[in-house]
Amino acid sequence: MSSTITATVFTDEVLARAAELARDSYRPVWTGASGEESTGESVARHLEAAAALLETDGWTRTYHHGPAPSTELPAIESMSTQEMVREVLLAVREETAPAPRTLSAALDHAARGGNGDADTRDVAYEVLTLVVRALTGHDQARATAWAERLHRTCEDVTALLAAGARFARAYGPGAVEADQAA
Repeated sequence: MSSTITATVFTDEVLARAAELARDSYRPVWTGASGEESTGESVARHLEAAAALLETDGWTRTYHHGPAPSTELPAIESMSTQEMVREVLLAVREETAPAPRTLSAALDHAARGGNGDADTRDVAYEVLTLVVRALTGHDQARATAWAERLHRTCEDVTALLAAGARFARAYGPGAVEADQAA
């Protein structure tokens, strides 16, 4: 498999294999921790909101937990007004700038917005894992681990999110009723 995944890797055949995995799952894929079922459409909206966050804030494979930057400033008496203002502006910019997000962070953040909740987040993780399992053919593959591989790119992760949204709309609860109504 190449180092960059394109949307064409997540074919209809991969999504059909993911649907088979969902049917064979020993626990309900579409039911979250609340005990209530989420529709495919609601999960798709959650996945798309997560992708939008990655596109606007940026993506990072993992968070860096290195040593904290020094917060020690020179004595105020030795700073000019210009230096003080510069330090304040840098601090404000650093605190308000959007930080790149991991796949997990984007899914978690989307759960707190108007496009999802804890249930759609949990189901979204399951959906992405099913798609990754169908893609790799490995029954223990996990979407978050897949997204954290060293060679993975933001485009790879957003392609996975788009495939998950397609899968949710095509195979999630509500998809059959929508097809019958048409």
